[in-house]
Amino acid sequence: MNVQKLRELSVAALKNAVAEVPVTDYLMLSEALAMDSRKAVQSLGMKLRRDYEKYQTALAKTQEMLEIERQLRQKGYQAICGLDEVGRGPLAGPVVCAAVIMPPESQLLYVDDSKKLSAKKREMLAHQIREEALAWSIGIKSPETIDAINILQATKSAMGDAVEALTTIPDLLLIDALEIPSAIPVESVIHGDARCYSIAAASILAKVYRDELMCGYDEVYPEYGFVRNMGYGTAEHIAALKAYGPTPIHRQSFIQNFR
Repeated sequence: MNVQKLRELSVAALKNAVAEVPVTDYLMLSEALAMDSRKAVQSLGMKLRRDYEKYQTALAKTQEMLEIERQLRQKGYQAICGLDEVGRGPLAGPVVCAAVIMPPESQLLYVDDSKKLSAKKREMLAHQIREEALAWSIGIKSPETIDAINILQATKSAMGDAVEALTTIPDLLLIDALEIPSAIPVESVIHGDARCYSIAAASILAKVYRDELMCGYDEVYPEYGFVRNMGYGTAEHIAALKAYGPTPIHRQSFIQNFR
């Protein structure tokens, strides 16, 4: 990167050139641009500095999220599987669980509790996670199953299905504050989707998968706003439920007070 040549460019050309610069060079470049007499270039330099600081924060967060797995690998565990579910609370749609085994070298930035991420970022990360994962799978339990055995048991069953569907057998399961029967050792991590890399990765996969399902259901049942509420009991959803009655994807045990 020739900083002097960049500073000789017009503002428009400079913005285009900066788009090709790796984020690791942002700090050095921002310092150079700060000395430019043009206000627009100085502003660009300030933006690069802010973006660099965000990048450093994301790096630190990723390292923090990886600490639990690091400690477990030091104990001899290798195929560490993160598990998480989405959809325990909605009035409609299935409960979905994802299981994922990430390679030891994986350090994807911005992996975090799926609820903290925008839909766009979740989708981007889900693609990256699926590309990097040693193995990943999904377990689903229908509204009918939820009604038959209750949401807690349905969630545990979905987790078991996800683990069984993995193409790599894990030697440890990491779960967010839930106990499931398993022949594989299980470690429960309180607030695991915000503290543990593998669990957070699973939460992203589960959320993206379920959201896609609910968007598909929205095309079949457009009155309920599933594309916006994902089956949760929003005012719009409850009003539609009272006006049109339940659909086949509603959980009968969840909607007794909304008929």
